[in-house]
Amino acid sequence: MKSTAKILLSIAAILLFFVFLYWAQKNLDPYKVRILNLCAINIILTLSLNLTNGFTGLFSLGTAGFMAVGAYVSALLTMPYDIKTMNFFMVPINPVLAELHAPFIAALILAGIVSTVVGFLIGAPVLKLKGDYLAIATLGFGEIISVVFTNTQTITNGALGLKGIPQYTILYWSWGTAVIVIIGLMMLLNSSYGRAFKAIREDETAAQAMGINLFYHKLLSFSISAFIAGIGGALLGNLISTIDPTMFRFSLTYQILLMVVLGGMGSITGSVISASIMTVIMELLRAVESPMNLGFISLPGIPGMRMVVFSALLIAVALFMRRGIMGEKEFSWDMLFGKGAGRRESA
Repeated sequence: MKSTAKILLSIAAILLFFVFLYWAQKNLDPYKVRILNLCAINIILTLSLNLTNGFTGLFSLGTAGFMAVGAYVSALLTMPYDIKTMNFFMVPINPVLAELHAPFIAALILAGIVSTVVGFLIGAPVLKLKGDYLAIATLGFGEIISVVFTNTQTITNGALGLKGIPQYTILYWSWGTAVIVIIGLMMLLNSSYGRAFKAIREDETAAQAMGINLFYHKLLSFSISAFIAGIGGALLGNLISTIDPTMFRFSLTYQILLMVVLGGMGSITGSVISASIMTVIMELLRAVESPMNLGFISLPGIPGMRMVVFSALLIAVALFMRRGIMGEKEFSWDMLFGKGAGRRESA
C-alpha cells in the first residue's frame, strides 16, 4: 500500500474516532464516559513508561511520582481562589499560589514542564545506575515525592489533599492528548533519536562504540517520559476532581508497568491496546466484589476479589503470551489488509 493511501486512511480513522467521541460525550452516561477518559489517560501513562522501559531499556519505576507533580501543578493552577481557601482551612496556602490561575491548556503544558524539570534533576544522578539499581532509585523517588507532598502543607495541603478541582478533562482533552502523544512518539522513534534509544536498549557497549552519547540519550528519554507522565497526572486530577499523596504510590506504577508488559515492551500499538483492555476489565471485574447468585450457589461479595481474578488473568497471559499482545510489532494498514495487497499495488 502506498504511503499516501496510508496517511489518508490514518487521517480518516482519526476523524471517525473523534466523531464517535462527539457522540459518546453527548449520549453515553457519565460512568461510561469516565471509563473512556480513563482509557485515554492510561494509554498516555503506559506510553510514558514504555518509552523508558520498552524502547530505551531503562528499568524505571518513577512514573507515579511524575504523575503526582503534574496533578498538583494542574490542580493549583486551575482551582479558583475560593476553592483553594476552602481546601487550606488548617494551614493557609502560600500567598503566591493562592493568586495563581491559568487556563486548562496552559496548566497541562506547565504540569508537563515542571515534571520534566523534576525528571531532569532526578535523572541526572540516577541514570548512571543500571538495571535493578536504577529501578530502586526511581522507586525511591516516587516514595520521596509522596512524603514531601504530605509534609508541604502550605503548597499541597498535606495528607488532606486537594478537593473541588475543576473537572476540565473531557473526552476531547483526554483522547486528543493521547492521539498527540501517540503521533509524537511515532515521529520520535522513527527519528535518529529513536534509533539511538533502541540501540541503547539492545547493547549499550555497541551503541557507545557507534558514537551514541549514552547519558545524553538516556536523560532525554527519561525527561520526555516525565513530561508525558506529568500531563497524564494532570488529566487524571482534573477528571476525578480530588487528589492526595496516597494516590501516587508504587501500586499505581505497578499497574502501569503491567499494562506495558501486557501490550509488549517496545510497542506503541501494544500499549494502546493493553491500556484500553485493562481499564475496561478492571471496571467489569467490580461485579465479582458484589454478592452473586449463580442459581446453584450464592457467593458473598469479597472486597478486593477483582484484583485476585485480574492477577490470575495476568498470570495466564504471562504463561501463554510472554512477549505481550504485540511484542515489538506495530499495527499497520498492510497488516490489516494483507501483505498481498501491498505487493499487487507495487507491481
